[in-house]
Amino acid sequence: MRIGVVGAGYVGLTTAACFAHLGHSVTCADVDAAKVRALSAGEVALHEPGLRELVAEGLGSGRLRFVQGSALSDVDYTFICVQTPTGADGEADLSAVEDVLGQTSTPVVLKSTVPVGTAARHPGVVSNPEFLREGHAVEDFLRPQRIVVGAQDERQAREVAELYGPTRAPVVLTDNTSAELVKYASNCFLALKLSYVNTLAELCEQLNADIDGVTEGMRLDDRIGASCLAPGPGWGGSCLPKDTLALLATARTAGVDFATLEAAIATNHHQPRRVVDRIRSEAGPLAGARIGLLGLTFKAGTNDLRDSPALVVAGMLAREGASLTAYDPCVTGNRPGITVVGSAAEAAAGADVVVVLTEWPEFAELDWPELAHHVRVPLLFDTRDVVPPEKAEEAGFRLIRTGH
Repeated sequence: MRIGVVGAGYVGLTTAACFAHLGHSVTCADVDAAKVRALSAGEVALHEPGLRELVAEGLGSGRLRFVQGSALSDVDYTFICVQTPTGADGEADLSAVEDVLGQTSTPVVLKSTVPVGTAARHPGVVSNPEFLREGHAVEDFLRPQRIVVGAQDERQAREVAELYGPTRAPVVLTDNTSAELVKYASNCFLALKLSYVNTLAELCEQLNADIDGVTEGMRLDDRIGASCLAPGPGWGGSCLPKDTLALLATARTAGVDFATLEAAIATNHHQPRRVVDRIRSEAGPLAGARIGLLGLTFKAGTNDLRDSPALVVAGMLAREGASLTAYDPCVTGNRPGITVVGSAAEAAAGADVVVVLTEWPEFAELDWPELAHHVRVPLLFDTRDVVPPEKAEEAGFRLIRTGH
């Protein structure tokens, strides 16, 4: 099948490279000329395991090519994978989607996350929401848990579902509106779960309980499951903040009081302040304090800083007068109020407290005795519970952990 993909971001580039890997002929279009040139040369800026290799494979086989623009005509289906950022009213900004729809003459598949009811306003459009986790996008595309396709024409829906045939994933065929709602419902449920476990962690701190023991007991219940039960400084990224606000706006328009979702958003906004308050209570006044930060991305496995709770915490610390030096495996270049360095040891040098803000697995394997020699005060606040307590304590750190 000849597939067109408009948008070469996380979703679009992964979709294009993976469809080419599955044997389709794929043309990926983007309005950014520099990005198109780089991708045509096999240069992938996104930190996404396996993606660079799949792009190289697609270019080498001739099944994948990149062009500049936002409309394609020589394809059987055009997959729209452009951004839908949050607008001033909390609803998704559909200007990029509408622009592509206005220019495209081929059958359209909407993979961008759009407000519920969008496809219904465009006859013939197929809804095919994506469920790609940053840092696992290739894995999620090639080994998906489900393929959801919504359309007014069942034949067309089945044809789009067959594009994923080699993945052998379960297929859900439904109407457009329901398919759109599946994406929001899934992401917002994960946000609810994350906010719930973060509040549990705060409760554990007050009751002298252990969040690890609590969540271990929860994970073994099949009705709850193991995912999204790790506490932290809040959830962020390109999806959950945007999708929770969009679904809340949809509910308000429909006259539905979605109090649980509203509470999850409010709980998430509370988390960075809670982290800062605890740093202050353990390390003393923040004005003039030297703080080493480990991790800036919103989660491990990506170089994405969008809506990162780590940056929210850093901003609060900076506004209180703290001097911040940070290390992240995938971030280079200083950020406002933050000096970004090339190693954890540099971030820890002279620090009054070291704060882990992103759950990079390599932080667990750091030479903690070496870091202890670099700090001014051996105080470590692990907001992600990623550092083995025995390692930190044997190195001489006084360890503070979320939920303990």
